[in-house]
Amino acid sequence: MPKTIRELADELGVSKQRIQQIIAKLLTSKKPSKEGNRYVLNHKDVHNIKALMGLETDKSSTSKTTTSFVDYELYLDIMDSMKEKDEQIKSLLEVQKNTQNLLDQQQRLSLQDKRLLEEYKTEIKDLKALNMPSQDIEKDNVLKNIKEKKQKNKKWWNFGREI
Repeated sequence: MPKTIRELADELGVSKQRIQQIIAKLLTSKKPSKEGNRYVLNHKDVHNIKALMGLETDKSSTSKTTTSFVDYELYLDIMDSMKEKDEQIKSLLEVQKNTQNLLDQQQRLSLQDKRLLEEYKTEIKDLKALNMPSQDIEKDNVLKNIKEKKQKNKKWWNFGREI
């Protein structure tokens, strides 16, 4: 026989608002049906409300099936959550693998650049070594030219003096 929220509240010794709070906490699939603006509570609805309040001590077969139903819904929610987490983990592992590949490529390129730099330094040293004697010869020629000019530019009144 269906009950109203007021009848159940009077039976349990709580307020109507407390029963409405409990109904709001119930899963959508377990919420009682409404006729107009009023909830109509059947035996199963009363049992669900009492169980959520911690007042249900009846260990009948309906209680066991309801409990297993709750556990099964919880199980499905957990499984969905785990699948979602697995997808996130796969995605993160893929990102990590790509990041590792990019890091390896960067290290290889850096090592290659370092080798090229060393080769260039060696080539520059070799070129400098080849240019050094010619630079020394040029310096000697410039010094000779300067001395010759000094000797040519000596005036008759400075003749005999060193500049």
